Amino acid sequence: MSKVKVWDGFVRSFHWLLVIAIATLYFSAEEGMLELHFVAGFFTLALLATRLIWGLIGSKTAKLSSLLHSPVAALKSFTQANHNAGHGAAGSYMVLAFFVLLLVQLVSGLMTSDDILTDGPLVQYVSSDTVDFAGWLHRLNFDILFYAIVLHIVAIVAYRIAGKNLVKPMVTGYSEQVASTATVTKSPLLAFIIFAVCLLIVFTTWGKEPLSYLLN
Repeated sequence: MSKVKVWDGFVRSFHWLLVIAIATLYFSAEEGMLELHFVAGFFTLALLATRLIWGLIGSKTAKLSSLLHSPVAALKSFTQANHNAGHGAAGSYMVLAFFVLLLVQLVSGLMTSDDILTDGPLVQYVSSDTVDFAGWLHRLNFDILFYAIVLHIVAIVAYRIAGKNLVKPMVTGYSEQVASTATVTKSPLLAFIIFAVCLLIVFTTWGKEPLSYLLN
């Protein structure tokens, strides 16, 4: 097998920026730093929106369609080596689960209030019962997200013990364990432009106040 580029620059940046963003969200929530929490949340929202858009128009291994596998294929992937570019069937289920959990976390956060000084930007548009439910869901979902992250790390370690390094390709973009040599990545320039536009929209719409607080 030859060395093949399997992950484009945006997919790799998304992965590591998401790690930093989730860590920042957790730290800021624990420390009561709500302005930082909202800024990190808006950043994550723009990041995830771009990833989903890139999942429709981006590289072959970035496409959401590449994550769709049957349950049978997922079960077989635990016993059969995956030499295709991109996520294996079981890994694809984990990625989809992360997308869902992140969406739930972000949307619920937009409708959450601390009942003192800080309201999410969607609080004014929903009922108080919805705000209460969103706050409960926001806390519960983060616990589920945390356990999903732990499971993800355990799986990476298990694969490494079995002889497959999943971290290195997500850093370099290249894998030496792929059977095909066909090009599966695109230039990430468009993805980064979309990300910049999403950031601009999110922060000019909702994030001006918390961002200005942090910068002053």
